[in-house]
Amino acid sequence: MFNASMPTSPGSMVNQCKFEEDEESDSKDIFITVDNPESHVTAIETFITYRVLTKTTRSEFDNSEYEVRRRYQDFLWLKGKLEDTHSTLIVHPLPEKFVVKGMVERFNGDFIETRRKALHKFLNRVADHPILSCSEDFKVFLSAQAWELTTYKKQGPGFLSRMGETVRAVANSVRGVKNRPEEFTAIQEYVEDFSNKIGSLDKVTQRIVKEQKEYLEELKEYGPTYTLWSGSEEELAEQLKGVAGCIERCCKETEEQVGHLSDTLVPVLHEYVLCAETLKAVLRRRDNIQAEFEAKNEALATKKVDRDAESSDLGFVWGSLLGKNPEEARHQRQERLDGEIEELKEEIDKLEDRVEWANNALKGDWGRWQRSMRGDLKSAFLSTAEKNVDYYEKYFIFIHTQITVSL
Repeated sequence: MFNASMPTSPGSMVNQCKFEEDEESDSKDIFITVDNPESHVTAIETFITYRVLTKTTRSEFDNSEYEVRRRYQDFLWLKGKLEDTHSTLIVHPLPEKFVVKGMVERFNGDFIETRRKALHKFLNRVADHPILSCSEDFKVFLSAQAWELTTYKKQGPGFLSRMGETVRAVANSVRGVKNRPEEFTAIQEYVEDFSNKIGSLDKVTQRIVKEQKEYLEELKEYGPTYTLWSGSEEELAEQLKGVAGCIERCCKETEEQVGHLSDTLVPVLHEYVLCAETLKAVLRRRDNIQAEFEAKNEALATKKVDRDAESSDLGFVWGSLLGKNPEEARHQRQERLDGEIEELKEEIDKLEDRVEWANNALKGDWGRWQRSMRGDLKSAFLSTAEKNVDYYEKYFIFIHTQITVSL
């Protein structure tokens, strides 16, 4: 028999998750809050800024507390700088730009609050990261006033330098990797599978929320009908009013459940849809570094073949046909090739170190990301399960009570 007072295990598990999070917070040395959004209107644009409050005990900061205001573009700049500097570390995704369909008011309160929460989470993810949190760009973002940040941004690489990096990345991507380590192939396959599954969950959950909101609107119109009917049916008045009251309570509980789904499960699922795309980009950047390393090795092998050919009789014959002193021409070509080979060797040594660092960084961050992902999804799923149990318990009690009264 159903017992409404029966304790539910999801609740205790959620509390355990919260207890573990509290233990981890004891070791933190930097705390960041994003709040107090403000709208700004200029002759050119309208935008929102958010207050960023920082409290820290880190020695690299001159003060222990900072208060600055940042707009969305500033967060985008920080994310881009972190990815440029640490190409194979997993930088948490930012909320998307304004793409919500059907929202007439761009700066809708719900939209601003959703973005604020996401920006708050982004900064705290960075703050919790052992490497990203030590970035000079992160420090400047948290501590510099608006005009100081604008000046600092201008110190970055120029357009031509960025264009060169982009061209090299595209070339390496087209060239592809010939000998990707098996562990990164396994990660890539996992990410593709994860992306498909989390994407499906995200779409289904958003559809459920949409349908439940539509059901809720219908339910809100349903209850008053019984109330009006009770005025013309004296013999059924008590029962009709009871049904109306039951529907009203069901409306309240359904509204809470929809709100819980919208605030708890939907944001986490969509966040990890974006995370999957971030992971794909990180894996591509790792592959690009290895592809460049492989291309340089191939170029070195080609140069060595050319140098060996110059030492043969064939090089001597070509020099004679061109009317040059064969020995002198051969010596010049060999010197040039020797110089190119030495340059390539130096580049390969640097790239080898870069590949090793990139691989180790990604492997370390991959484990950290998986722990974070599983903790977030576990907490969201358990919280949703707990809310559903509570919802259907109350729903059952309302219906059961109304049937008992009617009989």
